[in-house]
Amino acid sequence: MKRHCSCGVSSMAVHGESGGRDAGANLFLPRKAVILRVEQPTTMERHFTLRLADETPLDFEPGQILEVGLMGYGEIPLGLASSPTRRNTFDIVVRSVGRVSQAINRLQPGDSLLIRGPLGKGFDLAMFRGHSVLVVAGGIGLCPTRSLIQYILDRREEFQRFTLFYGARDPQQQLFLKDLAEWRGSKTVEYFETVDKGDPGWRGNVGVITILFPKVKIDPGTKVVVCGPPIMFKFVIRELAKLGIPHEDIFVDLERRMKCGVGKCGHCQINDKYVCTDGPVFSFAEIKTLEEAL
Repeated sequence: MKRHCSCGVSSMAVHGESGGRDAGANLFLPRKAVILRVEQPTTMERHFTLRLADETPLDFEPGQILEVGLMGYGEIPLGLASSPTRRNTFDIVVRSVGRVSQAINRLQPGDSLLIRGPLGKGFDLAMFRGHSVLVVAGGIGLCPTRSLIQYILDRREEFQRFTLFYGARDPQQQLFLKDLAEWRGSKTVEYFETVDKGDPGWRGNVGVITILFPKVKIDPGTKVVVCGPPIMFKFVIRELAKLGIPHEDIFVDLERRMKCGVGKCGHCQINDKYVCTDGPVFSFAEIKTLEEAL
């Protein structure tokens, strides 16, 4: 294996607006973060708002990840779920699926976690500025894309039209309920949502996320971000092809594959790509020929 942790440092040092962490920082050295707030939007997920224990801001790009750990249990990679424009705190969402995530989800405000990062390559914001943007988020894919969504909303004048599609399995699985309420009535984002299966109280769209495409006209020059369950990518990209969106203007987030975060374990390797250091954000043009990517 030719990859070493220095790859992750260099990708952060030269990419995007802030470049994430200092290029000389030790990516293996964790920092303590204090939990300020905890919300539980679903039975499986908990939403944490944190601050570094030394009260310094966490510099990162939308789309980058953290390795989040708990002493005695281990660590897991998680996408940052808030924007670097909101500098005093940062958010993560943890789904209870294994030993580490279940232990983290037992924590309460005042407890601490250990974090490494930010890691990986986020969204190249320079490519989005001055353009219309469409975000297509399915399920927990709204978590890492929320960082970009907040960034665009906080610097709305830097972007043209902003459209957001969000799909969930059912109304009880929707995340960031306060955000959804704001987006539904917002004039700064064109927000469309759907659920695979409704309930007696649901009055919105029912069906997979691709049913939202006929509801709005998307310009071929739009930059598109896609994040969600693996099966969603194939059908969303098919819809984008019908609209004439070039593959170079479609960006996918593949963070679900990562483990160590620094290119050492090989868990996220896809041919010659390492999701944790070459991504997790890729243009579709970069990975469309890699059968294992999506």
